[in-house]
Parts: sequence; C-alpha cells; structure tokens
Amino acid sequence: MAYKDLFQMTDTQLYEAFSFLSDLGAVVLVHAENGDLIAQEQKKILEMGITGPEGHPLSRPEELEAEAVFRAITIGNRVNCPVYITRVMSKSAADTLTQARRKGCVVFGEPLTASLATDGSHYWNRNWAKAAACVTSPPLSPDPTTPQHLHTLLACGDLQVVGSGHCAYSTAQKAIGKDNFTLIPEGTNGLEERMGFVWDRAAALGKMDENQFVAVTSTNAAKIFNLYPRKGRIAVGSDADIVIWDPDRIKTITAKLQQSALEYNIFEGMECRGVPVLVVSQGRVVYEDEKLNVQQGTGRFIPRKPFPDHAYQRINTRNKVTGRQAVSRGVYDGPVYDVPSTPKYITPAPSAKTSPTTQQPPPIRNLHQSNFSLSGAQVDDNVPRRSGHRIIAPPGGRSNITSLG
Repeated sequence: MAYKDLFQMTDTQLYEAFSFLSDLGAVVLVHAENGDLIAQEQKKILEMGITGPEGHPLSRPEELEAEAVFRAITIGNRVNCPVYITRVMSKSAADTLTQARRKGCVVFGEPLTASLATDGSHYWNRNWAKAAACVTSPPLSPDPTTPQHLHTLLACGDLQVVGSGHCAYSTAQKAIGKDNFTLIPEGTNGLEERMGFVWDRAAALGKMDENQFVAVTSTNAAKIFNLYPRKGRIAVGSDADIVIWDPDRIKTITAKLQQSALEYNIFEGMECRGVPVLVVSQGRVVYEDEKLNVQQGTGRFIPRKPFPDHAYQRINTRNKVTGRQAVSRGVYDGPVYDVPSTPKYITPAPSAKTSPTTQQPPPIRNLHQSNFSLSGAQVDDNVPRRSGHRIIAPPGGRSNITSLG
C-alpha cells in the first residue's frame, strides 16, 4: 500500500491478492500507508525547501497510516482474509485497528520497539545524523503520549504482537539522503531492546502480568503464524527455546555494549528494567553473562501449515453460516424501457467551424438532464428569418432614468 511506483498495489490488486491468499489459508501481512498521498506530500514538502529528516514525518502524517489500516481491514473483511498490520506506529492507526477488532474483524496489530519506547521529536534534532537515524516508515509519531497508548492497547489485548522492526543502516548509508529526505534509507534498530522495553513500560508498571508479557513477545506470534505449540510454549515436544529473565536488573542502553555492528543506537542513554540473563536455542546455551555464543549455520527452516486456527477458526465458521444466496422470485414480465445506445461523437477538425462534418450524428435526448428537448425539427423552421432592424424610437417613447425620483 506504500511506496508508490515501487511496491504499491491498487485496491483492485489488493482485493484480488487477498482473495487468492484467503483460498490458500494465508495470513496477509500489510505495511499500511497511503502511497499516493505520501508521494504528493513529499513533492510539496520538497518544493517548500525542506530537505532534512523532519520532512519525513511532515510528508507522512498519521492520518495516512490510519486511512490505509482501515482500507486494508475493509478489503480483508470483504473477502474473509485475516490481516496482520505490521509497524503500527501511531495512536490513530492503533485505534482504527482496535475498533475493527471490536466489530469482529479478524485483524492483528504489531507495534515496534521504536514506537513503544520513543517518539518522533528526534526528527527535529539539529544533529542531522541523530535525526536521520530515526527515519523509518511509518514514521515515529511526534505525539509523546503514543508509546504509553500503545502499551495500554497491548495490555488490553487490542494489539497482539511486539515486533522489533530491526532494519539498521549505518550513518554513511543514511547519508545517501543528506540533501533529500526521501532518499534516506528507512529503518532503525530494535531487536536487542524489544523485550526489555515491554517489561519496563508495561509489566514492571503493572499494566500486564508475566503471562501477557510472554504472549505479546512470543506466544501470540506463534499462534497467528501456525507455529504453536512447537514455538511459544514450554512443554514436552516443543522446541527448547527458552529465555531466563531477570525482572529487576536495570540496563543502560548504549551502542558501545550492543551486539549489533551499528555505530549508534536510537535509544542511547535510556534505562530499561528487565533483561535476559540466559538464552537457550535448540537446547544449546547461546547467550549467558552478556556474552553471545552462536555459530553460523545453526538456524533451521521450519515449514508452516496454512489455515492457522487462531486466524481462520472464526472465518471458517462465518463462511458456513453466512453464505450468500440468490433470492428466489418470479420472472418480471412488465414493460422494459428501451434505452438508446449513446453514439460516440467524432471530434470536429479545426476547419469544421466553417464546414461542419457530415458524420456528426443528430443530438440525443439526455433523460438525466431534462424532461424536454429542443433537438430535432421545429415548427418555424420554414419561416425565413428577418434581417435585424435598429429601432430609433421604441414604442411607448424613450425612458430617461436620470429624471426619475
């Protein structure tokens, strides 16, 4: 829906794609932004002489995110296709999704680490590199109350999954757009900080309990993408992927201590309560005492079956009970108005002003405009027209408006 002339699809294409994917039993992941309006806004902002990172949020107001979220949910609802809205960044988009869920739409929402931990005020930082580091789409909301609002919706179950949105570019790579904000590569860090901020801003404050914390960071995603109970659960037969969590340890985030090769961190200097102390993957300890111990090539491809129950159980039931059927009625045998076909007019050539074309069809009465017509032959067509006469003394005498009163 975003990135005009690159990835953006029309509503017709979305409708056809959603219909096809619904038949396959897929969950459609959507980046929801109005690409057409964004392209117009970007052009306008650049013409105003705004070329820095602040042009990014100015050209992508949250209304364009909310509108696209509503449109994606509407299309999915029409064809009974579950929709997963990734990168929920604003209060408007989150509220739109929440209202749709309360009406029964099968839609899931995923805020990111960045939208849960910080806001868009950084785009106006006088340091270009720090401002450009936060450029991502949809942009961080300038509203400072957005992170708290998103955490509340997570705790209430109106948003279901926390994503990292990790797509980190170096400062040199970001500098591709130093003279044009539309060319700045979009993406931020967020992988290492994802779980910590959810605990710090929600679980540690009593907004959600430990089970909800596990759900939004692991279990819900496993259910939506049909990996449960292999993933998202500690049980016999499930994968041995376990995190041992210290809820009280406080960590100060800094680029100097992060695992990422990125030279900056958009959360630099922020304190976070709650950190992992040990991580087990496939039965092997891969993280302990702040040291990462992984080997390249140990990852596995895990095939997933279509039609996850968490997304399709309601849809399958609706398909059974709300099938569309034609109304059985008698044949209409009354009069039928004969609508004449509208001929295609031929555009006259430039010389047609003095020599009209003989191919022009007669005028056709337009029933939508008037209930009478002056087209066709008239009663006085055979009466010769009189030449014009100048009347010097009109009947009744002259009138002189200056003598009135």
